[in-house]
Amino acid sequence: MIKPGLPKGTRDFGPDAVRKRQYLFQVIRSCFELFGFEPIETPAMENLSTLLGKYGEEGDKLIFRILNNGNILPLAQQAKDSRELANLLCEKALRYDLTIPFARFVVMNQHQLVFPFRRYQIQPVWRADRPQKGRYREFFQCDADIVGSHSLLNEVELIRLYQLVFSRLSLRVRIRLNHRKLLQALAERCGNPGWMPLITTAIDKLDKVAVQQVEAELQEKGIPEDARSLIREYVTLSGQAGADSLSAVLALLQHHPAAEEGVRDLAFILHQLKDSSSDRAAVQIDFTLARGLDYYTGTILEVQSEEMEMGSLGGGGRYDNLTGLFGLPDIPGVGISFGVERIYDVMEALQRFPASTGLSTQVLWLRMDDALLPEVMHYAMELRQKGIATEIYPDQVKIDKQLKYADRKGIPLVIMMGSREYQRQVVAVKDLRSGTQKDVSLSELSEVILHQLSVR
Repeated sequence: MIKPGLPKGTRDFGPDAVRKRQYLFQVIRSCFELFGFEPIETPAMENLSTLLGKYGEEGDKLIFRILNNGNILPLAQQAKDSRELANLLCEKALRYDLTIPFARFVVMNQHQLVFPFRRYQIQPVWRADRPQKGRYREFFQCDADIVGSHSLLNEVELIRLYQLVFSRLSLRVRIRLNHRKLLQALAERCGNPGWMPLITTAIDKLDKVAVQQVEAELQEKGIPEDARSLIREYVTLSGQAGADSLSAVLALLQHHPAAEEGVRDLAFILHQLKDSSSDRAAVQIDFTLARGLDYYTGTILEVQSEEMEMGSLGGGGRYDNLTGLFGLPDIPGVGISFGVERIYDVMEALQRFPASTGLSTQVLWLRMDDALLPEVMHYAMELRQKGIATEIYPDQVKIDKQLKYADRKGIPLVIMMGSREYQRQVVAVKDLRSGTQKDVSLSELSEVILHQLSVR
């Protein structure tokens, strides 16, 4: 006998959870389409060469590789070390995110697309991460990207998209905003542009660990004390108001050209957003935001819940030459992603899902008189054609058991029709929410049911 179980970092979803997730997808998808984004889909697996080297050293370690088919023993004997062995045995991998596959898609379909191209994609991704609260190995991403335009209005649009979605979900969030050019300038002012990956990887952990731990990590990686002091001063600037913090960071980085570019971009975005103030989705400059992925080149952003601890609920940024990795240079792009798994967990914990998302069947037709089954089937189909989700109880059992079934499933209305009711061309409709029951004419049944469903 096999003991049932799931791989770590994956989950089953029952009917209630699936309905709630579909609600999330529907809200996000409808907002994508309101902003003019078009849907695409890409395969679950990509060539390993497409993915490797695009997510930084840490990201590459989290890619799920797919073992080649066929006789792999001869290949294993050819390998000089474990890395070469992995490359010989695995030519494909599960996608790590939706952005790199999208860049590959753009290059392969460049002559069919109209630029600027606004795409959205809602599909699962896989990461060999350590499972923990809010972090899974299989999860859905909902991405929106704009490629083929350098305009910063695209960043403004994406932030407004975030604001609309989280407003519709009744969640209060903070949208953190930063610029990779500021991090580039910081690394150069520290004395070595090559330190940028070390610095960004370390300070990106500040929302999870204390600043002392980040400094210890930087020291361990060989960053000298004067550079660590500059980094310490840099990360403390985030507490100031938007315009003040931009002036302060520019002064700290001694008006480095990259810093001036980053500040100019952020100032433009903040100016365009000045009339979009929202108590549910406030925008805040945060210089500790680094977004460790190597492909970001400009503005970066991340969304966090203001109501509970749950890591980031989304993030993204500008990547102005990502398609160049696949032979099509100079195609600018910017995009964001929604972390549906975490958004689901937050909404579930805060009980923000509408009551209607938990409702599947609206009407249960009780099994009473088998001679009337053809009529029951006929009228049940009429209800379905009116958009009323209807079940017919399949087994001939006591009415109490059928009512208990309806109650456990949360079905609000049940219909009873025996021979006496049918002779009078009526049915008995019982509202399990209020306990009330009344006879309804078969000719008016769908209208009465629709009215009763709408009143609560």
